[in-house]
Amino acid sequence: MTDNIWGFLWGKQAYGAMLFATALTNDSMADAIDQHRRVTVELAREVLSVAAALGRTPLGFDGFEPDAIGSADRAAVEASLERLIAVRRRDEKTHSGVWRDMAVRKRRTEVDAHFGPIVEDARRYGVNVPLLQRMIEMIHEVEDGRRAFASANLAELANVNRHYPAAR
Repeated sequence: MTDNIWGFLWGKQAYGAMLFATALTNDSMADAIDQHRRVTVELAREVLSVAAALGRTPLGFDGFEPDAIGSADRAAVEASLERLIAVRRRDEKTHSGVWRDMAVRKRRTEVDAHFGPIVEDARRYGVNVPLLQRMIEMIHEVEDGRRAFASANLAELANVNRHYPAAR
């Protein structure tokens, strides 16, 4: 139970951005986060920035520590990632439900329902979310069969121009 439902939901969304990104690969969640730390952290930070613009204080979720991930202290970020990756490595579920939807069930994900409103809030509050926007597009490309699952997808995402235009 929580008395901060918005904080719980925003924490879950920030962590969810990381997990959606792992679904662009066939790697386990732990391996994808471990091998692509910068981009997964930056995705979470984009969501955390929107939460901050809305005056929300995200709470931790399933090993995700929003205060540490959003910190300017690189050691705090790395320590938090180590703990998060350790949680994922102990989990019997190696891949996200998003990955299973696309790879196993061959069905569309809920990427738009999860992140469309966040992109809209970002636009409304002048928060730049280029990685989140591109990740949404990349998920659709996988869903449509125009992009294969590959670790290179996260490397490509990491190189998104930080001045990526706002979604229309």
